[in-house]
Amino acid sequence: MSALDILAIGAHPDDVEIGAAGSLLLAAKQGKRVGILDLTYAELSSNGDVERRQQEAAAADKVMGVAERFNLGLPDRGLEAVKGEAISRVVDLIRRTRPQIVLAPYYQDRHPDHESVSRIVREAIFNSGIRKYQPDESHPAYRPSQFLYYFINSTVTPQVVVDITSVYTEKMEVLRCYRSQFELEEGSVTTPLTNGYLESVEYRERLFGQQAGVTYAEGFMSATPYVLANL
Repeated sequence: MSALDILAIGAHPDDVEIGAAGSLLLAAKQGKRVGILDLTYAELSSNGDVERRQQEAAAADKVMGVAERFNLGLPDRGLEAVKGEAISRVVDLIRRTRPQIVLAPYYQDRHPDHESVSRIVREAIFNSGIRKYQPDESHPAYRPSQFLYYFINSTVTPQVVVDITSVYTEKMEVLRCYRSQFELEEGSVTTPLTNGYLESVEYRERLFGQQAGVTYAEGFMSATPYVLANL
């Protein structure tokens, strides 16, 4: 398994794309190796099914230029029940791919699974740096240099923003890959995602952009003080 520059982690296929697709697009265009880890297959989603969601994720990966995508196959809406297993398996992937940057959902969100992933990743990053923590296979301890939270449903003033103006159209193309989630189709039911959700994402990215003096931006919170080499 090749090393990654960025590993973005979510509970369900489409979480990472909602919060960070623009930043991942930019990174891939700069030649960086980007990976996505989904902890579940979103088997309990109101619309679509696992097979279609995987097809949509593959289409989104192609647009973003994702190098590798992983899925732990943990239970949707059951992450707290398998938290220990989830932490050890995320540690294993972090140690095998050695990303410089790890992304996870912001720790306050209307969806409990998103909050669970935030806690799981935080603990996994900590455990990954402990030399004597060896739950399964023997991989050297490793801790990423940056750990950032991206936004899915929450919106607070970000600490860090990435100007995604040049790739905003492509980000929306990525999100539209998930038609089963964002569009009402025959046999589907109304959910918060089918009720103007993409418009709310656009509003958020415009708001973050306005705060930073650009047109569109994705916002992030840093788990630790953000280090600059100089002013």
